[in-house]
Amino acid sequence: MELTNILQKVELFNGLSEDELGDVASICTEKQLHRGEIITSQGAHGDELYIVTEGFVEIILDDSRKEPHKVVVNLGEGQLIGEMSLIDQGPRSATVRAALEPTIVQVIRRDHFEELCDHNNRIGYIVMRNLASDLSFKLRHRNLSEGSR
Repeated sequence: MELTNILQKVELFNGLSEDELGDVASICTEKQLHRGEIITSQGAHGDELYIVTEGFVEIILDDSRKEPHKVVVNLGEGQLIGEMSLIDQGPRSATVRAALEPTIVQVIRRDHFEELCDHNNRIGYIVMRNLASDLSFKLRHRNLSEGSR
């Protein structure tokens, strides 16, 4: 499947034109992973966003206060890992590893994304608006869940 078709299904890119999706695709680098290969580690410095284009990845939390190395979710085609790295370069909140052979991800480096946004402010505006909307939803959901305890 063509990369722009996959990007069209990614919520982060909702509202981008076909040409703008092509611009995003142009800064993607494909990475093929073997089953069990670590994509990023919890606590590591983050400056890349990953888009799953084939296979699945496991999101793993290592909370020493609880059961270590707990798989909390599997993500598949069109789903993102590390979107917060577009905003900051803070530590990764989880470890991510390839669950299938092969797993293919598209990598967008933060500096490449910033260059793209400098060239086309509309892309940056739409992506950041979508990211803010997603974060708002997650925070609201988290606060409602904590309030019902």
